[in-house]
Amino acid sequence: MSFAISGESEMNEMDDLLEILTGLFPDVDFETEDRLVDDKILDSYDLDSIVSEIEDQFGVTIPAELVTAENFNSADDMYDLIQKLDE
Repeated sequence: MSFAISGESEMNEMDDLLEILTGLFPDVDFETEDRLVDDKILDSYDLDSIVSEIEDQFGVTIPAELVTAENFNSADDMYDLIQKLDE
């Protein structure tokens, strides 16, 4: 029996998130971009798609009031949101 180290599990979840994001928007560099909403790289329709995929993949519910630039400007922001909702 093997046990995943906490950091290892977090890396897998971030990898899952990046896979979702790049699958939806292959031309965006989600590993470095940190102004996805502010720079209008993603619009409200894009966010709807991302929210739906995140909810399906991670088993969380993202309320409309949390769909903000602050939570969706980068993959790291989205990952932090997932972690908060999964607590």
